[in-house]
Amino acid sequence: MNEADHTPEEPAVKKLGTFAGVFTPSILTILGIILFMRLGYVVGTAGLWQALLILFIANSISVLTSISLSAIATNLTVRGGGDYYLISRTLGLEFGGALGLVLFLAQSVSIGFYCIGFGEVVAGLFGASHIVAQLIALLAILALFVLAWKGADWATRFQYLVMTILVLALISFFLGGLLNWNGQLLTENWSTAAGSPGFWVVFAVFFPAVTGFTQGVSMSGDLENPVKSLPLGTFLAVGVSILVYLAAAVIFAGNLQQDILINDYQAMNRVAFVSLLITAGVFAATLSSAMASFLGAPRILQSLASDKIFPILNLFAKGAGESNNPQRAVLLAGLIAIGTVAMGDLNLIAGIVAMFFLISYGLLNYATYYEARAASPSFRPRFRWFHQYASLAGALICLAVMLAIDWKSGALAVAVLFILYQYLQQTVPQSRWADSRRSYYLQQIRENLLKVSSEPEHQRDWRPQILAYTDSSERRQRLLQFSSWLVGKSGLTTLVRVLEGRGAQLKRKKLEAENELYKDIADSGFPAFPLVITTSAFEVGNPVLLQAFGIGPVRANTLLLNNRELSTQRFFSEEPSDFGRNLRAALRLGFNLVVLDGTDEEWAILDNLPAEDRRIDLYYQPGNSGALMLLFGYLLTRSEYWRHAELRVLMAAQDDDRQATQESLNQELEQARIEAETTIVENCQQQTLVEYSADAGLVLLPLSLKNGQIVDSDGERIEPLLENLPLVALVVAAQEIDLDAEPEEGVAGILAEAEDALAGAQTRLLQAEKEIQEQNQLIESSLQKMLTAQEQGDSESLTNIQADLKLLRAQLDKATRLSAKAEAKVENEKLRLEKLREEHRLVMPHSKEKED
Repeated sequence: MNEADHTPEEPAVKKLGTFAGVFTPSILTILGIILFMRLGYVVGTAGLWQALLILFIANSISVLTSISLSAIATNLTVRGGGDYYLISRTLGLEFGGALGLVLFLAQSVSIGFYCIGFGEVVAGLFGASHIVAQLIALLAILALFVLAWKGADWATRFQYLVMTILVLALISFFLGGLLNWNGQLLTENWSTAAGSPGFWVVFAVFFPAVTGFTQGVSMSGDLENPVKSLPLGTFLAVGVSILVYLAAAVIFAGNLQQDILINDYQAMNRVAFVSLLITAGVFAATLSSAMASFLGAPRILQSLASDKIFPILNLFAKGAGESNNPQRAVLLAGLIAIGTVAMGDLNLIAGIVAMFFLISYGLLNYATYYEARAASPSFRPRFRWFHQYASLAGALICLAVMLAIDWKSGALAVAVLFILYQYLQQTVPQSRWADSRRSYYLQQIRENLLKVSSEPEHQRDWRPQILAYTDSSERRQRLLQFSSWLVGKSGLTTLVRVLEGRGAQLKRKKLEAENELYKDIADSGFPAFPLVITTSAFEVGNPVLLQAFGIGPVRANTLLLNNRELSTQRFFSEEPSDFGRNLRAALRLGFNLVVLDGTDEEWAILDNLPAEDRRIDLYYQPGNSGALMLLFGYLLTRSEYWRHAELRVLMAAQDDDRQATQESLNQELEQARIEAETTIVENCQQQTLVEYSADAGLVLLPLSLKNGQIVDSDGERIEPLLENLPLVALVVAAQEIDLDAEPEEGVAGILAEAEDALAGAQTRLLQAEKEIQEQNQLIESSLQKMLTAQEQGDSESLTNIQADLKLLRAQLDKATRLSAKAEAKVENEKLRLEKLREEHRLVMPHSKEKED
């Protein structure tokens, strides 16, 4: 090989391992200022038993969230951004973006809080004022800023020094505690102190101690192997911290009196073998927690900016150097920390920050449960100890703790998150990545379809499921608009094209047609699904489509098409016989038909009408088509376009009795619970229709076919009528539409009656079997009496017993015959019920699925 052609490999960017990238930042944040300066107060105030309970609840959140974290981290490649990345890729950009922003702010504010704690401890050693403490905090922020600006590798070296100091401090504390152990004090400190502020108040004091276990997640972009390091490092940090806090609580209880524990925040110095190490440990704890937040917060912001969710944050996506160190985000986090130090009373902010951490843990748990609940084949975590209900429990515990600690701060934090969520939902046009929501929706569809298929169909459940046919892109927009009115937000529309032809070019034409439908649906703004099928002939392919369309119990029931649409599609063939034959074929297959007739001028007139001046005229005829038209008229008024319109139902006088027709129509509408004005007309001839409805916005008319053409009620051509009317929809029903159906009617009622008949037959069978059993017992008793009478030679008693025995056997024969009849009746009722279930497709209920 020619050396001149050899290109040397670029030096690989040095990544962090489990210990340096996950365990160290997590354990240093957990073993923070609460351990050194507040754990003694918790033990003294709450008593050892409540302190242990507080530890259990707080660490339950840690463990459950770590389980969820491990599941997600071993299911996908974790990029930079930690909690934000995991949640956004599971629950979507709205949740992820809102949480990512508040987490960045919370961690940035935390830098200031930890540095304030450091400043106050240092100032306290010299008796300095609060202003001096703030100045020391600012100096600490600047020092940590330099390390964060240099990058994670420099900060990690600093953390090793901090880790060494913390270990020495804890050794000093435990050594001193064991040397001065007092079992009597442990007993005295077991119970709660008098005047304790309450369990949840003390819990709130302790809880910040466990908010650091996800610090390693924030470093995910700097890890060499996040899938392995995140679960292992997090569990190690949580496990070690649980042991340290449990042991420290017991040492406190067994070494110091309760009043000292409550009042002296420096109580650890009293126990330690070398108290100077505890002071150094406090310095290390505050600075390490601040450093961990200084590393985590900028990386969350950088990941958020890289996703381009908030345009104003895009400039923070750029990093520096080979490791892509987020220096711009480091600068912003430092400024927020300085602003935090400069502020006065921070109690409210502290509460809200704690709530943001709880929300993040709760959402992380819920995101994992959500992912598992979706049952997507892509969810294959390598973490074997995961269970979806553990994640759900973690989410619920976080919610309960938020409400228990401070429901006002929790409500404010949730409100901020909700506002950001709504902002993103309105401003971001579409997701920039695939998340778990679609898998979750698909799983819900599956489960709900199975539930629906196990329930009997009923007229009350009917809703329009429309197949809309059109080849004309110009008329497609209006057809979609009309279909959206008809479904009334209760059904679905599928936009259909049937392509005829053969050959390889047909596949390309189908793809082009699908793209055209997608575009037209998007441009219209009305919800619909596109469907393109190819066939050698319309008469062959369309019946197959109508019979096969849908899934499970969700089937189309109505066809919608434009009238007089000239195109290549055979529904609209220039041959009238073909047009009528296709319509009749659809009717025979059980599809209702709606033919829409309207010119561009008629649509323009309708759109220019004020909303309150629009009127729908519906010409009612008793029967299925009339009932379907009434239902469509009602559904039209549920749309925003027709919400303020007047619905007028017109009907021709029956038997020349206008009063009786009016009363019958009003009763029909009352039973159907449809509000409309009623008008009785002389007849439904074309002249009458034009006279009454020429000024309407929309007219619904019955559809009749004659010789392949649509005709009016007198069998005359309908074209002259349509030319003198506004927008018209011609409707014919192929199904029974019972607007007044009671819940007990229909399939459910029939099945209930059959089940009751079966239950009655089974009861009679049980009674007959019981009668047989009683007769057998009486016969057995009589036989015993007869043997006794024979032995005693009592002929008179023997005669009476024989007579009774004969009567009992006759009754037994009768009971046996009744039992046989009852058994036959039970079998007949079982067969009848089974047949009914088969007829109504309810053979296999899906209420509970068997698991392999």
